[in-house]
Amino acid sequence: MTSDALAPSVPLNDGHSIPQLGFGVYKIPDDEVEQAIAEAIRVGYRHVDTATLYRNERGVGRAIRDAEVPRDELFVTTKLWNDDQGYDRALRAFDESMARLGLDYVDLYLIHWPVPSRDLYAETWRALERIREEGRARSIGVSNFATAHLQRILDEGSVPPAVNQVELHPWLPQSEVRAFDAEHGVVTEAWSPLARGRVLGNEVLEGIGTKHGRTGAQVVLRWHLQLGVVAIPKSVTASRIRENFDVFDFSLDDEDLAAIATLDSGVRTGRDPAQD
Repeated sequence: MTSDALAPSVPLNDGHSIPQLGFGVYKIPDDEVEQAIAEAIRVGYRHVDTATLYRNERGVGRAIRDAEVPRDELFVTTKLWNDDQGYDRALRAFDESMARLGLDYVDLYLIHWPVPSRDLYAETWRALERIREEGRARSIGVSNFATAHLQRILDEGSVPPAVNQVELHPWLPQSEVRAFDAEHGVVTEAWSPLARGRVLGNEVLEGIGTKHGRTGAQVVLRWHLQLGVVAIPKSVTASRIRENFDVFDFSLDDEDLAAIATLDSGVRTGRDPAQD
């Protein structure tokens, strides 16, 4: 049985839309990811986020093809890895991702990192524009792009990115990036929305959770939704997959949001794209 509750969708600048709460599959092995996605779809998720780097595109593709809901009701993202940047290499890499996925199209294709030291991301963007024009990726975007990287794409590209996926959680709320994205019609998406588990046991978050009868993780995912950010929590545990999706029937108040703001420290769980 699938859930009657679905995540709200956020409009993209190209006429499509993206479910605001998705299911991330980073580090889930290919032979385990299919079962995890099946459970996520049963719960109500309709958005799955993978990447070439994750080495589980085959399993993701199997899960999407075997899903209990039609393909056109599912939103699938994959990403181009750094080694495949450049116009021709990006086109080949996309073909290889599609072969592994076994799908006719993806809903969103992202440049995974800007890698400014190689200075290929603007050229790579032209390849993504072609892929979008051909209809093989319905939307295109970027991941881990700082404002300077994104500005260059806006200046030199023909199509603006629909999404900028960045590390984002209460310790790294990315206020500058979110403001820049919003100003230019780009949706901000959060990877590591739970700070790789750092939210667990935090006194501030657990206190807010107690107030609402929720866990600290649910509080943080609700915080993302109220920011207008797309979030992609990851879990392989059925109970946690369900818990992470159960965030649509309560709201954080101004006092809650002010308390969460005190956690902002600029601390990352991953690397800084501006220093790559």
